[in-house]
Amino acid sequence: MATRREFVLGAGAAAATLPRLIGSGIGGPASAAEGVKPGEDHWDQGRVRHLIPTVNHDRFLIKASFNPPLLGVPDLEVGANRVRGQMNGAGGDSWQFDVTGLKSSTPYKLTLRAAGGRALCEPWSLSTFPAPDAMPDRLRLMIYTCGGGHDALNEGLPEGKTGWLPSALRRRLLQRGLSFKPDALIANGDQVYWDLRAPQASKMSGASPHGIAIAGTFDRAQPIFGTPNETVFRRATGPQIIPQYGALLRSTPVFFMQDDHDYFDNDEATDDIITFPPDHFMLELARATRQLYYPEYLPDPNRPLGLPGASAPDRPPGVAEAYGTLRYGKLAEILLYDIRRSQTLNGPSAVFVDGTVENWLKARMADRDVVHVVNIPSNPPGWSAGKWGEWYPDILRDGKLTTDIAKPYWQTGWLKQHDRLMQAVAAMPGRIPLVISGDLHAIAEGRMMSSGSLDFSKNPIEVILAGPLGTGDRGWPSAFRGIGASVPTHLQMQENLKPIEENGFIIADFTPESITIRYFRFNYHKQAPEVIDTLEPFRVTELKRP
Repeated sequence: MATRREFVLGAGAAAATLPRLIGSGIGGPASAAEGVKPGEDHWDQGRVRHLIPTVNHDRFLIKASFNPPLLGVPDLEVGANRVRGQMNGAGGDSWQFDVTGLKSSTPYKLTLRAAGGRALCEPWSLSTFPAPDAMPDRLRLMIYTCGGGHDALNEGLPEGKTGWLPSALRRRLLQRGLSFKPDALIANGDQVYWDLRAPQASKMSGASPHGIAIAGTFDRAQPIFGTPNETVFRRATGPQIIPQYGALLRSTPVFFMQDDHDYFDNDEATDDIITFPPDHFMLELARATRQLYYPEYLPDPNRPLGLPGASAPDRPPGVAEAYGTLRYGKLAEILLYDIRRSQTLNGPSAVFVDGTVENWLKARMADRDVVHVVNIPSNPPGWSAGKWGEWYPDILRDGKLTTDIAKPYWQTGWLKQHDRLMQAVAAMPGRIPLVISGDLHAIAEGRMMSSGSLDFSKNPIEVILAGPLGTGDRGWPSAFRGIGASVPTHLQMQENLKPIEENGFIIADFTPESITIRYFRFNYHKQAPEVIDTLEPFRVTELKRP
């Protein structure tokens, strides 16, 4: 059984970092109105609007946009080598750079140059990961969920209320997390919110009169790019990505996952519409967001190239869009999986992830080559808010979760797959059975002791909700659904940190002996924005390998 040590900041320690309280409203409306400031972190980003990289042990993939758009093809200098840019879209503003043949564990100096040779921004550095057979002594990750939100949709709400945390405050939280110098960042789903057809969520998002006034209306019978849909798409998505990230992540490899809202809808099911699995237009929207703004997953020797959403002919060779790997030598392998992309509605044989994906996940958990194997699904095991598209059959009635009433359109096969995966997690000998997820707009930690008839008491599964970066008043489960994240009836859980509906993130430190999780929280109704700049963990949990 994995052992743990837990630390919760006492009143005295917390008082040293507690900010002044504000009576109501958002923590600093002036800060919320700030945009990206080139050079604000002492780096001149020149014509770069945003710059987001990912890496593995021998390759970089970088997405970037420029203002004004580039008239010629830019180059990326990587050490002594030069890589030609590939245009994403026809406007000349969005480009990608695929750099291969690199040495592992090596920092490289990067320089972006316009077609005429002029530098487009200040040079910066980016490092490759350790080789798969190397044994690094540490790894640090920043992890959060629900990073999206369109500032314009906060307009017209009651005084002091938000739909999403303003992007300037999300950016500030991001900067605080980056100040701990993580080796990589994982953003677990819901990078954008622009719901179009979900009966409940779309009314406050892309299908609302305000949303239509901001971006316009999509024609679902037309392609995204090269039609009027592209203008609608860019108006809906760009303000959720570019001001928040800018070039902050230029030296931090990122792994952006997708969940329901990244397909431009909430998971909802009624007699009139079932929003998932994604139809063709939803899939094209999700692919377009990744194409323009953030990188696909680079290949991993142990991840099949034929999984759903991988090796598409219109993407760089071998990359994946839905199922990814963060491999850091022999120290850690992080399994990243989108549970919406291949979701089915086949009753007792229904799945959230395709059978080939399930086989890959179980094979990696059974393999003994890596010290730590961690599961990061886009939908959380451990808790429920009674939503339709969850692992669990619980439904909300009279303010409580119950299984006495059948949840309409919920599929029994989803829970069967949950149990198969959790059984594989708990069966890993010599490892910490850890699952970190998002989606539920909360910060939480618990131990899954059993799932149905499966007894995990000899090796309880550590389950964590990493914390939402961008959730606002209308997005908390207690506001949107009438109940916060709760333990479903199918599970026996030991809740060491009951779900907290506040913005936040975690910093996870891996060594060969342990995984240490530091939890950060921010309440924009009670804390001033400047508190973010010195935010300290309110809880620390150390998990020891058995």
